[in-house]
Amino acid sequence: MKVVITGATAGIGRALAEEFARNGHDLWITGRRTDRLTEISAQLQKEYNVTVNYTCFDIRERAAVENAVATIAADWGAPDILINNAGLALGLSGIENGDVDQWETMIDTNLKGLLYMTRHIAPLMVKEKKGHIINIGSTAGKTVYPNGNVYCATKHAVVALSEGMRIDLMNYNIKVTAINPGMVDTEFSWVRFSGDEDKASKTYDGFEPLHAADVARTAYYCATLPEHVCLNEITMTCTRQANGIFKTTDAAVQQS
Repeated sequence: MKVVITGATAGIGRALAEEFARNGHDLWITGRRTDRLTEISAQLQKEYNVTVNYTCFDIRERAAVENAVATIAADWGAPDILINNAGLALGLSGIENGDVDQWETMIDTNLKGLLYMTRHIAPLMVKEKKGHIINIGSTAGKTVYPNGNVYCATKHAVVALSEGMRIDLMNYNIKVTAINPGMVDTEFSWVRFSGDEDKASKTYDGFEPLHAADVARTAYYCATLPEHVCLNEITMTCTRQANGIFKTTDAAVQQS
């Protein structure tokens, strides 16, 4: 399979690249950090003897997405799988105190970037009458939590868009899957708190969260099911997280 992965320079995106490469699939990875893309590409090609192309661009920039997909189409044709993984959370505050610049970055990345990629990749799949689009959402797209307002709104939109895409594309034999992970131990919290290591480190205190590889393995499972089977949506958490709000810690378990 030929697999396009956005946001592949860290966290879930990098784990996705590793999982698909380990299983022998060629990749086209994207992200904003050229040094990491170069490193990941070289590593995966050496370890797994697969082809790993990469393009460095900001998914928020519509023209950059168009140019990147044009390059993919010229070199590859239609990919078999598009994984819309690029996304982020910025800040944690009430709506009355929200930072509008942060709102726009989340909307442009989590929502518009996903739309840009899908709009230009989907026609390639339609022409071939096959393909699979996997959107990495969040439990924040299922349950709204305090001070998560705009981030939760973007992830709710990912769930809705995934359903809409599935309806629009199923007659072309194209699958659409939304995977909504709970808390995952990645750079997510570090980005949300603008590099504040103290705040970020406390996010997962007292319990073991999901790991990026857990999400990657789940995506790979979805991508390798028989042609007539589509997992529409998966919500996954660590054992100690019930949904987007409720989790327990070691101390709570010991008291019970």
